[in-house]
Amino acid sequence: MSDLISVPPPDFATGTVSASGSAFGCAADTRSYDADAPSARPAVWTMEAIAHVRSDFPGKFGVPRQSGLVEALEARVVFMPSYRNRDALRGLEGFSHIWLVWVFDRAVRDTRAVRGGGESQQKSGQQSSIQHGNGQQGSIQQESVQQGSAAAPVHRWSPTVRPPRLGGNARLGVFATRSPFRPNPIGLSCVRLDGIDDTAEGPVLHIRGADLADGTPVLDIKPYVPYADSRPEAAGGFASTAPEAALEVEIPPSLLERVPAGRREALYGVLAQDPRPRYIDDPSRVYGFGFAGLEVRFTVEGDRLTVREIL
Repeated sequence: MSDLISVPPPDFATGTVSASGSAFGCAADTRSYDADAPSARPAVWTMEAIAHVRSDFPGKFGVPRQSGLVEALEARVVFMPSYRNRDALRGLEGFSHIWLVWVFDRAVRDTRAVRGGGESQQKSGQQSSIQHGNGQQGSIQQESVQQGSAAAPVHRWSPTVRPPRLGGNARLGVFATRSPFRPNPIGLSCVRLDGIDDTAEGPVLHIRGADLADGTPVLDIKPYVPYADSRPEAAGGFASTAPEAALEVEIPPSLLERVPAGRREALYGVLAQDPRPRYIDDPSRVYGFGFAGLEVRFTVEGDRLTVREIL
């Protein structure tokens, strides 16, 4: 039998437990609650980044929509000073792939609050559409709530999103997709572990096939275990098959020379996957994204992508 503890009832509006009474301002409730019951557990958790990703993408645009689509993409995982302990990685070299648990830190724009109860830069309750680099589109709401003399931003989430796999037109439930617009903006990527180096910044993981922008915070790292993590018979819903490279890529030799030799295969792979938002098809439009310290600009007409400039 589990232990029983005496706690006030939870505040169902905020997900917290009041120390002085109930959520409705009544006297403290001294009834016993099961310690294993969800209502007796903390509803808000504080986590910190253990590491950050260093990749060739300074922004979101151009980042592959899933991990493993462009295996030639190289990146590194650099640990925060508090976690630069080689012992924490002991045995990891025996695994070819790892899971990265990370944060969609660029998928939500904060409301800029104004002191004194004035209007925020984004009006209370206003809905905004944000384009994430992996093409997922969804909506969030930011709402200003008074806390003393300052207005604080409150994140509101949308229960439906528009997956790019469906052309950006059909809406599905957020929990049936991998959209970055989630109640908790947590991402999960399976990447190849190429090696572990000891550097001046502590142990660094070299990875391939990541779908992550430079600076992405990493919350946790776990080994990929084939017997437990692989389910070949699993149903994949609307994403049951891997997307094939959609575009034929043309890069003039004079422009390709500007790309480091070790990055060219990855650039071709990124462009072939068609990094454009799926709901935009304008042959006259020039798209651009940062890659490996360069700015790559291209157009798309039909099934052909042509690189126009590399700066």
